[in-house]
Amino acid sequence: MAVTVETLEKLERKITLSLPVASIQSEVDSRLKRLARTVKMDGFRPGKVPMSVVAQRYGYSVQYEVLNDKVGEAFSLAANEANLRVAGQPRITEKDGAPEGQVTFDAVFEVFPEVTIGDLSTAEVEKLSAEVTDSAIDKTVEILRKQRRTFAQRAQGAAAEDGDRVTVDFEGKIDGEPFQGGKAEDFQFLVGEGQMLKEFEDAVRGMKSGESKTFPLAFPEDYHGKDVAGKTADFLVTVKKIEAAHLPEVNEQLAKSLGIADGTVEGLRADIKKNLEREVKFRLLARNKQAVMEALLSKAELELPNASVQAEVARLLEAARADLKQRGIKDADKAEIPEDVFRPQAERRVRLGLVVAELVRANELQAKPEQLKAHIDELAASYEKPEEVVRWYFGDRQRLAEVEAVVIENNVAEFVLGKAKVNEKAVSFDELMGQQG
Repeated sequence: MAVTVETLEKLERKITLSLPVASIQSEVDSRLKRLARTVKMDGFRPGKVPMSVVAQRYGYSVQYEVLNDKVGEAFSLAANEANLRVAGQPRITEKDGAPEGQVTFDAVFEVFPEVTIGDLSTAEVEKLSAEVTDSAIDKTVEILRKQRRTFAQRAQGAAAEDGDRVTVDFEGKIDGEPFQGGKAEDFQFLVGEGQMLKEFEDAVRGMKSGESKTFPLAFPEDYHGKDVAGKTADFLVTVKKIEAAHLPEVNEQLAKSLGIADGTVEGLRADIKKNLEREVKFRLLARNKQAVMEALLSKAELELPNASVQAEVARLLEAARADLKQRGIKDADKAEIPEDVFRPQAERRVRLGLVVAELVRANELQAKPEQLKAHIDELAASYEKPEEVVRWYFGDRQRLAEVEAVVIENNVAEFVLGKAKVNEKAVSFDELMGQQG
């Protein structure tokens, strides 16, 4: 069939669809007949309801269904015939003045854009590199020791120091009035580890068991407790117990307790190094991939289909509501969240998705089976039973699709880095770990 496609503006197109009334009516009749065989209505035995009664009760809804189906079919055929890549759902409206025996509709819709990617050899990408140093391994050993520390009560008369665990009673008042969450008994915290506000820690540091002290504490403006944020309270604190921390020695016993096969300190450090190197690799990959995507976007030209952006806005909005719900916010599904907050992020995601898809198509950068397998093996390597993790990934199409998306992104990153002007930059382990993602 000859399909006339009218360009309205940018990515918006219009197709006029004509359907014979007779074919619609015949489909309506056959559906009503099928319905009559099973429908249950008061006063009639099943299958014995007269067609006139069935048509009167269900005719309008069946006609609506048939029209929807027939128009949808006609639109799909017309779009395929014209080789159109349709973005989102068409808006369909019935037209007046159709020829005898015909019913006509206008379908207005958007198409996916032509994506033009410029010369990637002129794109600049900063590529980070980082190494796992001995000091990074030392810091991890210290964290592991702290996780396994034990506490013993200090001698009477000893003052509380950083690293000690103190047990206190406290009560805070604002303008002489107690406030919610401002009082506790037998409350434990570690001095100098940022578990309490600085003024609280400073007041307790140096106190002895049995001592009491009153001190002012100014709550920050951004404090999570809204009732006290930005206000100053007077606190009375009494120290009831001070316990000194004991960290285990770095020896074979510690290595064994951490599940190191050969039970040696060297084995422990080698295991830590391997785990840190894996983490560094993933961090670098994520950061460098981000830089590649920015460079790629800077070289791409395309119009954005509004239908795709709107769908992405809806997804982001849904995710935000789910997050609020998880945090226990009441009526999260009814919360007023303006859509415009998500539009820039949605536009960027849609733009990036279209540009990456074009680069993958044009350069055959799809994920190969052996790449999927290698990536999953690497993800599974840090688990106790890697073969079970591998089975878990391959046993679910959704999980496999997520891995496939990551492998494709890696392929795109490699491809762009192979073409672009790459500026290598070494960063410290701490710098890399301090960066998000």
